[in-house]
Amino acid sequence: MSIADRVRLENETLLSDDWYILKKTVFSFRRSDGTWQRQSRETYDRGNGAVILLYSPGSRKVILTRQFRFPAFVNGHDDLLIEAPAGLLDNVDPEARIRAEAEEETGYRVRDVRQVFDAFMSPGSVTERLFFFIGEYEERDRVSEGGGKADEGEDISVFEVTIDEALNMIKAGEIRDGKTIMLLQHAALHLFKSDETKEDAR
Repeated sequence: MSIADRVRLENETLLSDDWYILKKTVFSFRRSDGTWQRQSRETYDRGNGAVILLYSPGSRKVILTRQFRFPAFVNGHDDLLIEAPAGLLDNVDPEARIRAEAEEETGYRVRDVRQVFDAFMSPGSVTERLFFFIGEYEERDRVSEGGGKADEGEDISVFEVTIDEALNMIKAGEIRDGKTIMLLQHAALHLFKSDETKEDAR
C-alpha cells in the first residue's frame, strides 16, 4: 500500500557528507485522522548492504568473523564484535556483492547463495536496507585466509562454530550483532532442524 500521498517534503538540509550522508528533512505527514502534522527528522544514508551466513549442514557448523567496531566500542562493548560476513552494496547487485564480501572476509568462495529475506535495521534514523543470504560451504571452498581489506581498516579474524555453540553465544551475550543474530535464528529454525523439531513440524 503506497503512502506517497501522505508525505509532503518541505525542506532538506545536508548536515554532513564525510563518511556517509547525514540530512535533516522537514516534511508534513497526513495522520490517520486526516490532519497534516509538520515533522523534522535526521536520516543517515550509508547505502544498502548485504550479509551472509555460511553454513555446513553435515557438520552443523557456521562461519563467523570478529572485528573492531568503533560505534559498538564507544557504547560499552569492550571487545571485538562477532558477525556474519557483510558489506555495503556500492551500487552492485546484492548477490554479486555478498559473494565478493564473503571471500574477502572469510577466504571462502561461495558456490551457491540464496536470499532469505531483507530488512530495515534501524528505520528510525538509518536508511539502510539489508539483504540477508545463506550459502553452504565445504573446506575445499576456502581459497585464501580472508581477513578483509587492510586499506579499508579491516582486520578480520575467521572462526567456525556449531549452530548450538553460536546460539549459546547469543544467550551469553557474546554475539550482539543484530543481523548475525537474525541469520543464526533463521538457521536454527530452517537449516539445522533437530529430529524432534522435524517431527513436530509434520
